[in-house]
Amino acid sequence: MEPSPATGGSETTRLVSPRDRGGTGGGLRLKSLFTEPSEPLPEEPKPVEMPFHHCHRDALPQQGLTPERLQARRQLYAACAVCFVFMAGEVVGGYLAHSLAIMTDAAHLLADVGSMMGSLFSLWLSTRPATRTMTFGWHRSETLGALASVVSLWMVTGILLYLAFIRLLHSDYHIEGGAMLLTASIAVCANLLMAFVLHQAGPPHSHGSRGSEYAPLEEGPGEPLPLGNTSVRAAFVHVLGDLLQSLGVLAASILIYFKACPAFLPYKAADPISTFLFSICALGSTAPTLRDVLRILMEGTPRNVGFEPVRDTLLSVPGVRATHELHLWALTLTYHVASAHLAIDSTADPEAVLAEASSRLYSRFGFSSCTLQVEQYQPEMAQCLRCREPPQA
Repeated sequence: MEPSPATGGSETTRLVSPRDRGGTGGGLRLKSLFTEPSEPLPEEPKPVEMPFHHCHRDALPQQGLTPERLQARRQLYAACAVCFVFMAGEVVGGYLAHSLAIMTDAAHLLADVGSMMGSLFSLWLSTRPATRTMTFGWHRSETLGALASVVSLWMVTGILLYLAFIRLLHSDYHIEGGAMLLTASIAVCANLLMAFVLHQAGPPHSHGSRGSEYAPLEEGPGEPLPLGNTSVRAAFVHVLGDLLQSLGVLAASILIYFKACPAFLPYKAADPISTFLFSICALGSTAPTLRDVLRILMEGTPRNVGFEPVRDTLLSVPGVRATHELHLWALTLTYHVASAHLAIDSTADPEAVLAEASSRLYSRFGFSSCTLQVEQYQPEMAQCLRCREPPQA
């Protein structure tokens, strides 16, 4: 057994004749080949940049929070802490002053704390990727948080309205004007402080009527709108509403402290009357949010997106003869989803139709996700019950 010339990196053996070494015997023996050219290892596939495709329109999402969202989170943390501290102070002050108006203002602050905590939770949850169980991600957490905030506010407001009604019937209560005036003054200062914390420099980015009630988790494709700005702006609008309510409670406390009510109206009646007025305002201010929440949970068509314009846009794509199974819904106020079947001519290019239809839906309506199925047009589709358009609501 002999070594072979070093040309590789592997070791093998072979049978050779003694004549190979000048011997006279005819027997065969083993010859060692220490080296032998080895076959090249297969190279690992290199990542290839995919061309534009309808379902890969956006780049991969950034991991974690962007600097703008981090700034929004810091603002919301500060405002939530201030709101919670002064809410607790109003509860104590309202109890000491026996004032339902102060308690109503504290209930509104409680709703704001819940709203800001929901925005903070959504900021954290929005960084979690979609899973095989939650294939759309965790966007609906925002909607559920908004629903919990509205329900809790309505429950507390209902209790306060009941107590205010009992006070107007029996008048067997006493209001500490000094404590009420002091607490109302502190509440006004607290709302001014929160407004300063949440105030954003520069002109706010207009989103139309979207996102004015509670903060969306993310915007649709195109130029994404930062979540932080929208969240902080929504909280700032809430704080301005609280400031107006606090000013009203302060006015009622001044009337009670100086006993400046008309002669026919007991001065302490200003407290339950203020509770009625501001409770109605609080319930009315949450009505649009509740309407949007129910619309989302019932898989309704997104606000400001009409069924007919989307249908006409799809029918305007060259090669599309008909559309059916068109569904429009929203995961949040701004995360809109669409799906549809497109019946095309036999001569049309399915890939071209799919790309053009998706591009038009993204650019014209800002959908965050579109699922389109292309199929050959058949005359029988005109009589199919499932292919007919849904009736007007």
